[in-house]
Amino acid sequence: MLSQDHPLIQTWRKHIHALAEDIGPRGSTTEAEKRAAEYCAQYLAQHNLNPATESFTSARSIFTPHLYASIVLLLAFALYPLFGRVSAGIAAGLSLLALISDLLELSFISNPLRWVVPKGPSQNVIAILPPAGEHHQDLILIGHLDSQKSPLVFSTKRWVDIYKAFTTIAFVAFALQTILYIVGTFTQWEWIWPVTILSAIAALLLAAMCIQANASPFSHGANDNASSAGLLLTLAEDFQSSPLQHTRLWLLCSGCEEVQHYGAIDFFQRHRGELKAPKALVFEMLGCAGPAWLSKEGIIVPFHADQTLIALVEKLAQEHPEWKAHPTQINGGNTEMADALRVGIPAITFIGANEAGDLPYWHMVEDTVDKMDLEVMARAYAMTRSFMQALDKQAIGDVSRKEA
Repeated sequence: MLSQDHPLIQTWRKHIHALAEDIGPRGSTTEAEKRAAEYCAQYLAQHNLNPATESFTSARSIFTPHLYASIVLLLAFALYPLFGRVSAGIAAGLSLLALISDLLELSFISNPLRWVVPKGPSQNVIAILPPAGEHHQDLILIGHLDSQKSPLVFSTKRWVDIYKAFTTIAFVAFALQTILYIVGTFTQWEWIWPVTILSAIAALLLAAMCIQANASPFSHGANDNASSAGLLLTLAEDFQSSPLQHTRLWLLCSGCEEVQHYGAIDFFQRHRGELKAPKALVFEMLGCAGPAWLSKEGIIVPFHADQTLIALVEKLAQEHPEWKAHPTQINGGNTEMADALRVGIPAITFIGANEAGDLPYWHMVEDTVDKMDLEVMARAYAMTRSFMQALDKQAIGDVSRKEA
């Protein structure tokens, strides 16, 4: 395993410092996010990797769609009792619109909320490393450039736990309001509207949470996620000098992950047809804890990592106890693993979670370079490199079995 003083680990840390401190907070669609993309592109170009920068349009905030949904739900609550079945029907329609749109938003699917939120320009930086031998498969490595706001609900572990519980409770309340208003349109039962005071309270709390989040400052994003973008650049230099034998590497420094993955979605829409037997490896927050791998993630809508990739990393972790690697899950969040899975690409995320499943400095103002743990980073790098090499060796076996 590499030591924390190894040149590759030191190079990785320098990239984190350049992104999180020299550039600083990198909000989605901001000028700072653009400078981060330019930094990555320049570094890859210096190493003759011919990077491409691909522009797209993205929402500016992950919280604004949910703010709009809560406002529509509150409007439905206010309208329901006013004009009998007419207002009840309108309220039912508005509630259903908000509920379905919010569910689609959590599933990364276009919906009316996405149509109306403020948007801005962003970009992905992409480079490709060909294999040394015959090309059998593609491996997409993904690390996002942007950093998130630092809202109250992410300020402490207790607040994060409250946030995770509240999202589930609120969704159930909104679904109940929708069902009751549909029933009430036909029955006009008087007890229905008072019962939905609970969902109105949930909508008010959601709106307040979103307003506070949008008003909070952007994090420096050293761990989340300069650590991953920096890892991509370090791997590019490493595997350029010692390429995989049969695996073509796609390096994706993605924009706007923090606003529901607009960058990753744009990448797969553009390049899905170019990929050969693809797999995706996503990096998240690997500077302070872990390494771990995600078996499951999601907010209401679950996404499960590919079982074959899980089996491979489990085997490697058993063979290398010095990595201290372990499985984990995210409830109340998503990584870009979900975007690969949605287009039929086997995917897994390597993430910096501790044994309790906590993610250090997740969306916090304290997420700065001084929190990086070089010993953790060395273990994460060793696991990542071994996983990529093992996946490359599997490609030879897969082709041999097909030929037989």
